[in-house]
Amino acid sequence: MLFQLLTRTLTFVVSLAVASVFVFAFMTILPGDPAEVALGTNATPEAVEALREQFGTNRPLPIQYLDWVTGLPSGDFGVSYVSRVEIGPQIVDRMLVTLWLVTGGMVVAVLIALPLGTLAAVRQGTWSGTVLAVVSQVGVAIPGFLAGLLLVSLFAVRLGWFPTGGWVPPATDPWEFLQRLALPALALGLVQGSVLSRYVRSTVLNVRREDFIRTARSKGLLPREALVRHGLRNAAVPVVTVLGLQLSTLLVGAVVVERVFVIPGVGSLLLDGVGDRDLLLVQGVVMVLVVAILAINWIVDLLYTVIDPRLRAPS
Repeated sequence: MLFQLLTRTLTFVVSLAVASVFVFAFMTILPGDPAEVALGTNATPEAVEALREQFGTNRPLPIQYLDWVTGLPSGDFGVSYVSRVEIGPQIVDRMLVTLWLVTGGMVVAVLIALPLGTLAAVRQGTWSGTVLAVVSQVGVAIPGFLAGLLLVSLFAVRLGWFPTGGWVPPATDPWEFLQRLALPALALGLVQGSVLSRYVRSTVLNVRREDFIRTARSKGLLPREALVRHGLRNAAVPVVTVLGLQLSTLLVGAVVVERVFVIPGVGSLLLDGVGDRDLLLVQGVVMVLVVAILAINWIVDLLYTVIDPRLRAPS
């Protein structure tokens, strides 16, 4: 168990190092000089060179990389080329907003997927099971931004139950915060819940065919009791895998949903940075998203050994 923990942690650290190199290299090969973009087309060569000196972009690339990557652990992402404001505090503030949205979307997805997928597996071969399977398939085909637009059109514009967009911090007004979180979280969760429900259905179907389930039923347990007592734990391993992937998908999907609902999250910050050609800001946001995705995968790997004792190596 300890060896597996160390191995997965080392893999996580190495992946972070490699990812930082790729993110930095990708940003440096993009066309456009940050100093020229910041000063405009009428800037003199002397002014452009002075701004390059201020930004540090006239230094050798290895020096720029080391200066950038050594500041990441302390939250020092540099200063924005456009706003001249420190990037780290901006990312932290926006990431907190995105985490609320992703958490809400994941809660919605799990609340939809677990009962829907399990019921679809138990009802396999019946008309209700077929209806549930069709509903989940339709949900998979709907993009997150389209789900958001449909939800806004129905619940915000026509019925007036929720605001059309915007954001209020939970500490300012908890009720207003929940109202503004509901539709974007539902837009994220509906689509991902449909995807996850199909994996839950498939996993539960496979578990129901296992020998230990038949043994439990031969001892007098009802099918539902055998599934709850002995089957769900074994079904959890592949579901946790997909859940981790879905969490990463939610994080990336929040970029579009934040734009639809005018939410000031890290996705909106990323798109604003791309529009302003603020490459250092984009570089920092992309790195944070990469770290978050790698961390999710690392946690999922560790959860394997907790859920399934067969995966534990002798320590």
